[in-house]
Amino acid sequence: MTEIEFWRTGTFIWFTILVIFPLTLIMYLYIKDRNQKEHSILRNFPILGKIRYIFEKIGPEMRQYWFNDDQNGTPFSRLDYLNVIFSAKYKHRKIGFGSKRDFTPDRIYLKNDLFPRLYEELCVEQAPKVQTRIYEIEDDGLFTRKEHTKPVQADPFYLSPENVITIGQNTARHPFTLKGLIGQSGMSYGSLGERAITALSIGLGRAGGTWMNTGEGGLSDYHLAGQTDIIMQIGPAMFGVRTPEGKLDWEELEKKAQIPQVKAIELKLAQGAKTRGGHLEGEKVTPDIARMRKIEPWKTVNSPNRFPFIKNSKDLVSFIDQIRSHTGLPVGIKIVVGHAEQIEELASQMKESNIYPDFITIDGGEGGTGATYQELADSVGLPILQALPIVDRVLKQYGLRDQIKIFASGKLITPDLIATTLALGADCVNIARGFMFSVGCIQAQVCHNNTCPVGVATTDQSLQHALDIEEKSYRVTNYVLSLREGLYNLAAAAGIDSPTKFSHQHITSIKSSHSESLTHA
Repeated sequence: MTEIEFWRTGTFIWFTILVIFPLTLIMYLYIKDRNQKEHSILRNFPILGKIRYIFEKIGPEMRQYWFNDDQNGTPFSRLDYLNVIFSAKYKHRKIGFGSKRDFTPDRIYLKNDLFPRLYEELCVEQAPKVQTRIYEIEDDGLFTRKEHTKPVQADPFYLSPENVITIGQNTARHPFTLKGLIGQSGMSYGSLGERAITALSIGLGRAGGTWMNTGEGGLSDYHLAGQTDIIMQIGPAMFGVRTPEGKLDWEELEKKAQIPQVKAIELKLAQGAKTRGGHLEGEKVTPDIARMRKIEPWKTVNSPNRFPFIKNSKDLVSFIDQIRSHTGLPVGIKIVVGHAEQIEELASQMKESNIYPDFITIDGGEGGTGATYQELADSVGLPILQALPIVDRVLKQYGLRDQIKIFASGKLITPDLIATTLALGADCVNIARGFMFSVGCIQAQVCHNNTCPVGVATTDQSLQHALDIEEKSYRVTNYVLSLREGLYNLAAAAGIDSPTKFSHQHITSIKSSHSESLTHA
């Protein structure tokens, strides 16, 4: 080929693409980085430094999918994540060849009974059946994967009539009865997009026997989309029930309390992920969110650390009484446990005044989903397995335990963790991130940036487009049903006929050796 022929043929185009353009780009980056003053490594080693930053950028994804084993990875391991996904997509929890869990000391174990319960001995309600859809795999090769959904009639695993849990039976004009022990923890519209909230509402409503907590963002149209029971949360900013000045709008509160789906009210004092006021970036505050929260659109919102008018336990129980009197609904509080002495002080005030919440939600310091500061998320608040026994013990000490139900939350995404928590004193369990997994969350950990790549924790319409409401709603349904079935499996193994009967006698822990555990069990 002559030189003229080279320039006249397509060879030149390929030469430009493969040689000239890359060399030009490298030279441009070299000169640019050599002269910038922000990064020392790029100034001294422009090319190698750029490669270093590329690997640093993709490091989290590489660790998540390549280098961490199934039990590593945070906030949740690959094993934890897959447990939720398999339950949500295929409605099964079966594994082969044994557990991957680490059977080492400092873990709590459930005790099995020598004579477990037969299925027909369980106190469970299996009607009406739930109409759902599950995935069925046709081909799962290395380079091909083919699966389809099919309709199924699923057992609901409701609590039997004698075991249902009633909240506010002796205090509220409209008590709240629960036919299941598992519900969705508070996740606000704004923190999550409307498509995710809608899918959760429809999925939970289809499963029945469960509930949805609105989060401190308040009640939205999307929470009401699926006809599920609602616990309406009110935080210190009183979103959705506030006056323009930021005070409680009693008329609006009563109006929302009359909505049939709203079954209870929760006052949020703290959250495990953020023992502080809530935070929502301005780019997430769409006009729709602003309308429902009763705030200005496109402005970053930081709610107060606490209700300004609640300075002590006396103020708190008085406010609980006011809310319950105005609405007729059960009223609870959401707390993170720090000082055991303050829990005792609160219980003492309840006993003295004979005014108490109908339920207490205890959020462990390991809780998540909220935008917060690293120092608060990592180090403030007791984990749920330490906090729960404290509240349970104090309420029993003051003779209040029978009047107050305990909800627990904090990474309780599988039946065994839920059963352990029930045995430690909880009546019910709230789950947030497990439900986020069920609607598509992949732990990208950019919830606070409005850039969620799967359309869950974002209000960006172009990103939300990825989330199919109908498909994800079935996953939510399957996840709830699978958890309830797993709880009954564990109850049968423990020799009890209902998961409502888990107690301290059904758990043990290993401290230093197997022999020591068996001796002190």
